[in-house]
Amino acid sequence: MTAAAGQSASRIEGFAAVVPAGGAGTRLWPLSRAGAPKFLHDLTGSGRSLLQATWDRLVPLAGEDRVLLVTGRSHAAAVRAALPGLRGENLLLEPSARDSMAAIGLAAAVLERREGPEAVLGSFAADHVITDDAAFGDAVRQAVATARTGEVVTIGITPTGPATQFGYVRGAEPLAVEGAPDAVRVAEFVEKPDAETAAAYLAGGQHRWNAGMFVVGAGVLLDHLAVQLPALAEGLRDIAASWDTPRREEVLDAVWPGLVKIAVDHAIAEPVAAAGGVAVVPGAFGWDDVGDWDSLATLLPGASDGLAVLGDPALVLGEDGASGVVVAGAGRTVAVLGLPDAVVVDTPDALLVTTRAHAQGVKQVVGAWRERGRDDLL
Repeated sequence: MTAAAGQSASRIEGFAAVVPAGGAGTRLWPLSRAGAPKFLHDLTGSGRSLLQATWDRLVPLAGEDRVLLVTGRSHAAAVRAALPGLRGENLLLEPSARDSMAAIGLAAAVLERREGPEAVLGSFAADHVITDDAAFGDAVRQAVATARTGEVVTIGITPTGPATQFGYVRGAEPLAVEGAPDAVRVAEFVEKPDAETAAAYLAGGQHRWNAGMFVVGAGVLLDHLAVQLPALAEGLRDIAASWDTPRREEVLDAVWPGLVKIAVDHAIAEPVAAAGGVAVVPGAFGWDDVGDWDSLATLLPGASDGLAVLGDPALVLGEDGASGVVVAGAGRTVAVLGLPDAVVVDTPDALLVTTRAHAQGVKQVVGAWRERGRDDLL
């Protein structure tokens, strides 16, 4: 969808979309690296990178002028090139990675400073794959309506199977929120379960996948943070006070390195849920965080009956029952013979050969190269 498509009809007034774009995506090595993380890649063969697809999804809901993107300084040029419609004042550059709470909190503090505490923001990662934009938009609308009542709101994905690679959100009693008929109270967030527990979650019907999507008033978020981690809240508000002034870089470089490094789930979602202050809206749309090569293989054509190919299919040959995923990224031909569920990722300076069953272990490979001092591969 283009930036203008459907915007006048579907834009949510007073809503701002925040896109944290960080992480190296090490389980998708050697394609995804610190200098070119997965959100900058087209991993589905759509012709748009994951970041661009996220932009396409959010602009009709928030408008080009109300999408804020938080990323590292080293990615500034690549992000500007990928998103020419992103306003310069809405590109928030971090001096270093401080995890999701600092990134989302910075955007919230800047919004609070610019518009006041009532501004509602939604945080959506730059590197997820979502299908069914209409269902996504409906979930966001319900989440915004719920957030305007003072709740911290998460969008929980309707499970399609007993996944063990995701955390879960357990819902409780319904909330009577106008404009959000499906919103319910969150009873708890739970960590990634084992297979038996995941199957029980699926059968019970109260659990949803935790996709890390949060919608909340800027003031509500920062006030909760001031209770949970007061130094972090104060630091973010100090940075925001100078953000649209000539002192931005001076204050940012002085304050940012001292901010605690913590995920938004641990800083806000879990403790506030325990106190009864979090709601969940179901997300009845296709979602994947593209966490590893096994996950990506399911998103590409051909995975169900042969080789899924990312890149030029003419460069890849599969014979004698070969299946799995091949990334033809070096411009040379790749042949896979008789290997089921193979993963072959060919790049100009590194080749990965593994299986879908071992996809989670790719992070260990990256760590091993780091220990050998091969920072050029990271």
